Amino acid sequence: MVVSLEQAGLLEAILFVAEEPLTTAEFAQVLEQPKTEVEDALRALKEDLEASGRGVVLREVAGGWRMYSHPEAREHLERFAATEKATRLSKAALETLAVVAYKQPVSRGQVAEIRGVDSERALSTLESRGLVTNVGHASGPGQALLYGTTDLFLEKLGVGGLDDLPPLADHVPPASIVDVLEQPFRPESSSSDSTS
Repeated sequence: MVVSLEQAGLLEAILFVAEEPLTTAEFAQVLEQPKTEVEDALRALKEDLEASGRGVVLREVAGGWRMYSHPEAREHLERFAATEKATRLSKAALETLAVVAYKQPVSRGQVAEIRGVDSERALSTLESRGLVTNVGHASGPGQALLYGTTDLFLEKLGVGGLDDLPPLADHVPPASIVDVLEQPFRPESSSSDSTS
């Protein structure tokens, strides 16, 4: 299948900003195109990226599609990651770091439950940067690894200890707002339909 430059560009742009693998159905919905067409376009993009020797590859993982750096670039990427320019954390990593900081010791499953998404990649990033570390194992079935923050985390944050972290209550909205935010989204038209 020949993929138009516009379609390939749209797929790449969406893949670039996505924090999690996206399913073909999600792409089809965003692009307003049939799933089979989108599936063909994704496979063609994958082949094109592989054939052109680009710095990224497209993989089908966890039931979805995601871009990764090319395996041959690993050595250079590791050197880059060690530089100061690579120290900025993603939103997912920052959220994960906040959960670990305030709830430690905490398991990966507990972090995922609080965030509502898998946090394995974010935890791995934080661990490789020395901001979180394994602090033991949970008691009970499976004995999950428990994570906590490190002295480097405290140093980077400029605090002497965990007691110096700002109170979490200062950043939590009032209960009335939380209740509204937890309600499922209902388009206005359906709320007016239910009152008539």
